[in-house]
Order: sequence, then structure tokens, then C-alpha cells
Amino acid sequence: MTTTDQRGPDEFADLDELMSAESAERAPVDLAARHRRRRRGWIVTAIVVAVVLAAIGGYSGWALTAPVDPPAAASDPPPVPSPGAVDFAVPETGAAALSVAGGAEYLGAEAEGIWLSSGSNDPRPLASLTKLITALVVLDAHPLAAADDPGPMITFGKRDHDLYDKYYVMGSTIAAMPTGTRMSLHDAISAMLVPSASNYAEAVSTWAFGSTWGFRSAAQSWLEKHGLAGTTIVEPTGNDPGNLSTPSDLIAIGKLAAAQPAVASIVSKESVSIPGAGAVYNTNAVLGSGGITGLKTGNLGPGTYNLLYSALVEVGLDQPLTVIGVILGGPSREWTNQSALLLLDSLRAGFHNGVPLAAQGDEIGALTTPWGSSAKLVVGEDAAIFTWSDTPIEVELDLKTPKGYIDGEEVGTITWSAGPNTVTAPVVVEGSIRPPDAWWRLTHPAELGG
Repeated sequence: MTTTDQRGPDEFADLDELMSAESAERAPVDLAARHRRRRRGWIVTAIVVAVVLAAIGGYSGWALTAPVDPPAAASDPPPVPSPGAVDFAVPETGAAALSVAGGAEYLGAEAEGIWLSSGSNDPRPLASLTKLITALVVLDAHPLAAADDPGPMITFGKRDHDLYDKYYVMGSTIAAMPTGTRMSLHDAISAMLVPSASNYAEAVSTWAFGSTWGFRSAAQSWLEKHGLAGTTIVEPTGNDPGNLSTPSDLIAIGKLAAAQPAVASIVSKESVSIPGAGAVYNTNAVLGSGGITGLKTGNLGPGTYNLLYSALVEVGLDQPLTVIGVILGGPSREWTNQSALLLLDSLRAGFHNGVPLAAQGDEIGALTTPWGSSAKLVVGEDAAIFTWSDTPIEVELDLKTPKGYIDGEEVGTITWSAGPNTVTAPVVVEGSIRPPDAWWRLTHPAELGG
């Protein structure tokens, strides 16, 4: 059977009053609890905010002051030039030899011997180169005290005068010698060497040694004394093709002549004035050209044109190179002379005076940073070097850590070396490295140090 709630309205009213009374009793308690909870929430929030703010402040302080890695440096020295090897214009006809004194640090000490040669070293006819040997043999027996020392006086008689006709008929070079001509030994040797007068060569050698036989004996002794085994002298003028010498012997003879003050002075003159003969002119047509200072020409016709020469060659060193050269068996006088000049020109061209290495501002490296600032490393001044032929040029770069990374700061050197020469130029910063800004620091913690 079903029961139903029989309470009336009054009973429900009483229930509402009871519940309201209970709620009223609990209300102060719940409100206090809520206040306490809210206060604890604010405290926790404040603590969290404080911690967060402290963390942010600490990070910011660290990020804004932490050290950063120095800029990365990359360098690449400029390419090293390669001057071309000297191409010597060595004569391809006849025989030739060259000796060079000076510049041993470039050419090597062996250059003072036979440095260059072409053709064989076999004996060839000397022609009038003989007269240079005749002068040296005479002065060995009758020395002159200085280049301008006149020496003993010589009087030439009719027999000497007749030599003019003798050599005229032979087609040899001659100079006037009137009977009774009186002159110094210095002047007589000048007549022998400058115009290459054969009559004077025989007259002077006969005066010195009594006869051609006497001269031949003296010449042989002189050759042996100087170790010139490749040379044969049978008479003093060179008209006899039996007068022979080798290129190597003639280089040695040229050195002896250049070291003899009177001879060196005489063969350097384009003309001289001889008593009885007047003004006479040097047969050496290249004298004064290409640095040539002497010595002697000679020929017995086509295919026997000879030139023994001395030269001072300016190449950019403190002192010119001293050259002794010889060409034997040239096809013509012009070819022989031109060959000597071309060979000297090629020697001169082999020295490279001021090979460009770098220009001021040439970039050889860079400084870069993670935050995007960069600068260049550049050569601080022009650089060039003096060198010989294809001597290798080496380069060395020496860099140090910059202090300020500012424009114009010197941060090292670049050095080039070639043979005995070294050139150094500074390396400087072009541009400046700016420090990282705050935003980059705050947003790139992984790239900060400390």
C-alpha cells in the first residue's frame, strides 16, 4: 500500500526556517574560509610573479652582460706573381761566352766563371783580338804606373815606317807613322788598340822584344803564366790565322785587360790623338751602347767576325753588373755587334725591378660575427719586390687578435720573399665590428658565453 507525505504547508514552512537558521549559522564560517583561501592565492601568485620577475631580471642581466666569442677571422693571402724566366739571346752562330761579376746573390757565384756559352770551346782565329794580347804582353814587360802614365818614349825609324806599306798591301788596318816619329809607349799602344793599327802592333812588339820571334817567346811565357793553354800566338797583329784562342780563354784575357788600368782606359775611348797620325777612331762600333765599355774587335773576313767586350750593365742593384763577353766567328760585323747587344739586353731584362705584389686596400681576409657585424682585412700599403728571372716568390701571413676591431687598426703583417729580398706590408682592419645589441643578446642565449 502506498503511503504519501501528509505534511501540510505549515510543516514545510518550519523546514525552511530550520534550513535558513542552519545556513545563517554556517555563513560566517564559509566567508572567513573564502577570505583565507583568496589571501593564500594572492600570496602564491605574488610569490610566483616575484620569482618569475627575478628570473627574468637575472636572465636579462646575464644576457646583456655575458661575454661573446670574438669575431671569426678568415684569411687568404693574395696570389703570388710568377715572373717569367729570362730568355737569353745567346748567339746561335759561331761561339760565345759570358761572365758576370756582381749580383752573385741572384746569379750565383758561378756567374763569375763562364756563366753562359754557345757553340764549341774549340780554338778559333783571333784576328785583331791578338792586339789586345800583344798590349798585355808588352805592358807585362814594360809596365805603366797608372792609366795615364805615358811610359818610356819610343822613336820609330824607317823600318817601322815601312810597316805601313807592308800592312797596306795586306789590306790590314794601319795608321800613319812618319819616319822619326817619337811618342810615348802609352800613345803607341793606343794606336795599336783604338784604330787597330797592325803596323803599330808589330813596331811596338819589336821595340819591346827585339823581333817577332822574341815577342812570340814572350807571349808564350805570358800565356803559360796565366794558364791560357787554349791560346796560340805566332805574331803580334792577328793577320795570321794561326793566332788562335777559345771562348773560355778569351773571357780570362778580357778580365786581365779590364784589370790593366792603361789598357782599360785606352779601349774605352772612341778616339785618340796620336803624334804623327793625328786623330784616330775606335773600330769598336758598339762602344758606349748597351753599357759596353771596351775591349777589342777583329776579323779576317766573312765568318770570322769577333768581338771581345766589357760592359757595365745597370739592373737596379747598388752597383752595375760587370760583364766580360766574347763572340767568335760571326757572319758579319753588324750581326756580331747586334748579337752582343741583344745578349746584354736579355741579361738586363732578366732582373724584375718592382714586381707588383699587392696594392693598398687589397682584401686578404674578413672578420665576421654571429650577430651580423663584419669587417675586412686588407693590405695597408702598396708592395713590390726586386727579383731575378723566375726566382720563386713566397708569402707568409702573420695575424694577431685585434684589440678594438676598429677601422684602420693594424692586426699583423704580410711578408713576401724572393731570393735575398724581403718585403713586408701591414695588415689592417677596414670597417669596424659593432657589438651585439640587446635584442640579439636576449634572443640568442645559446651563443653567449659565461
